[in-house]
Amino acid sequence: MRNTTTVEIFGPIAAITTFETEEEAIRVANDTEFGSISYVYTRDLSRGLRVLERMEGGIVGLNLGLVSDPAAPFGGTKQSGLCREGAHHRILEFCETKYIAVAW
Repeated sequence: MRNTTTVEIFGPIAAITTFETEEEAIRVANDTEFGSISYVYTRDLSRGLRVLERMEGGIVGLNLGLVSDPAAPFGGTKQSGLCREGAHHRILEFCETKYIAVAW
């Protein structure tokens, strides 16, 4: 019998794919059982903010690779965990919080 267990990968991995529409990009990005950190890169700030709102990651970065900050909540969504470490968000353990970091 084959082991079909899915494992969350932690490391410098970048999955790059093409898409035709914004809807398709969001669907593909969210089509995973994990939700640790997501990234969006664009020249269009309004589009970036619109997409960030729909991304299912506990942390989402816009035009920036290093999104961690000691004052910001850290944690994921889905199978990546529900609690947050850091800041006052530790009390909100059972809420879905999204931290968005933007460099513009």
